[in-house]
Amino acid sequence: MFLKNNVTKEENSNKTIEKKPYSVKDSYFWRINASLALASFFIFASMYAIQPLLPVFVDEFQISVSVSSLSMSFTIIGLIVGLIILGFLSDRMGRTQFIKISLLGAIFPFLLMPITDSFIIFIILRFIQGFALAGLPAAALAYLHEEIEPKSAAFATALYISSNALGGMAGRVITGIVSDAISWQVAFYGLAAFGGLILILTHFLLPHSKHFQPSRLRFSKDIDGFLFHLKDPQLLLVFGLGIVLQMSFTGVWTYLPFYLQEEPFLLSLHTISYFFLAYGLGVIGSPLAGWLSSFIGLEKVRIGGMLTLGIGILFTVHNSLPIIVVGLCITCLGFFTAHSLTASSVSETVTHHKGSASSLYLVSYYIGVTLGSSALAPIWENFHWKGLAVLLGLIPMVYLLVSRSIPHGRRQNTSNSAYMNK
Repeated sequence: MFLKNNVTKEENSNKTIEKKPYSVKDSYFWRINASLALASFFIFASMYAIQPLLPVFVDEFQISVSVSSLSMSFTIIGLIVGLIILGFLSDRMGRTQFIKISLLGAIFPFLLMPITDSFIIFIILRFIQGFALAGLPAAALAYLHEEIEPKSAAFATALYISSNALGGMAGRVITGIVSDAISWQVAFYGLAAFGGLILILTHFLLPHSKHFQPSRLRFSKDIDGFLFHLKDPQLLLVFGLGIVLQMSFTGVWTYLPFYLQEEPFLLSLHTISYFFLAYGLGVIGSPLAGWLSSFIGLEKVRIGGMLTLGIGILFTVHNSLPIIVVGLCITCLGFFTAHSLTASSVSETVTHHKGSASSLYLVSYYIGVTLGSSALAPIWENFHWKGLAVLLGLIPMVYLLVSRSIPHGRRQNTSNSAYMNK
């Protein structure tokens, strides 16, 4: 608006056309989706690539299972810090540059980690990488909803979340196979090269923001809005759900490789890597959940996803590999169903500082990753897989019972109205 006096009527007309949000009929819609799909594929592959390698680190660095799991936990701690900082900065400085910086920052640690002999330095590099990885999730969803019309944004979001699942699956599977056949160092160099290619493609494909409006609010005002969400009981239940869902899900994939390498299975890392293909159910789980929720309601589908997650985890206590595989597939379907709908419900229920609310959900989500990585180590060491799996399977069910017993009402809308009238 402040440039209005400096442009001609013709330029104003062109700006009006340019500012029209993209739809599925526009080529830029598909360029945006291709760019973010590729970027998120690499980011989530980078995040979870080390998960099947934890037993390898135990042997190579001569460390305990608990210490090995820190390579995952510190990545997520860096990610949480990055989500908070980069989320605020992206609201002021724009979206696309943070997406590209995220890719660049994820690449360099893969070049440095293979040449270190110190696991402490390895963990520090993973923390730095985690911070850099946050640039994409901190900006991507906001970018989608700014640049794409509402009717098409839901479809674009489903594609984005599906690429998250696909990247997480590919990172685990490919890294495990390459590490078993050659070495984990070669796998990391391969990821760095792949990331460089994705960075180049994203640089040329991803359109500049047309609808981004930088935040003009004082930093303290943003902090007030951020903290206000933490006073809303209904949002706190949603944030708690993010922790519970991801803690159970991450706990399964963190400690399952240790279990499958022992008696009676004695599986190789190469074979264990194929178990991560169960993530494929997550690729279809997110859009399927969105489709079903439009017919029978979000809450019913989310409850079904939570129950499915718990039941799938309980299947893995069996000593039969086929049943374990079935259980993992059910687990992935249930998790991505519940997670995608929970993430969507955050933006739909708040009326102000939606970016902050979404960031808080992501923070809670990745707190769950941290808890599922390292905090569960004592349970693994004392009760082994069956004790751990039973606990992880029951947690979402117990949380569901507790949250359903708390009166819901219209507390959220009332809280938001009170804030807007302040």
